[in-house]
Amino acid sequence: MKGRKRHIVVDTLGLILNCVVHPADVQDRDGAKLVLEDLAKRFPRLRKIWADGGYTGELLEQVKDWGKWVLEIVKKADKTAGFQLLPHRWIVERTFAWLGRYRRLSKDYEVFIETSETMIRLAMIRLMLKRLAIP
Repeated sequence: MKGRKRHIVVDTLGLILNCVVHPADVQDRDGAKLVLEDLAKRFPRLRKIWADGGYTGELLEQVKDWGKWVLEIVKKADKTAGFQLLPHRWIVERTFAWLGRYRRLSKDYEVFIETSETMIRLAMIRLMLKRLAIP
């Protein structure tokens, strides 16, 4: 299958804590397992994770075992038609928009998945360095 999916975990400022890129035929729940596996070791103070509806199911229980986290699914109201601003989900979407401004991340140009993950990390490093620069 062609295509790739990007899974990222960000903090409340939208800065990437971890990212995983995998083929598009992998389910979102399985991609979440990949991105969450090493978070407990790297970020022991992490307590709550917000996710969209694609991450429901057995993942809710697995997350408690991995890092003693609370996984909260943020869903759109059933009766709402059209666009609805959902709390906390816009932070990840904003980070994807920041990444989309970089040419090599605007489309899937990379041959290797590892290169794609590296480009995401480099784009985030560049973004953080620009914010640190004194005007």
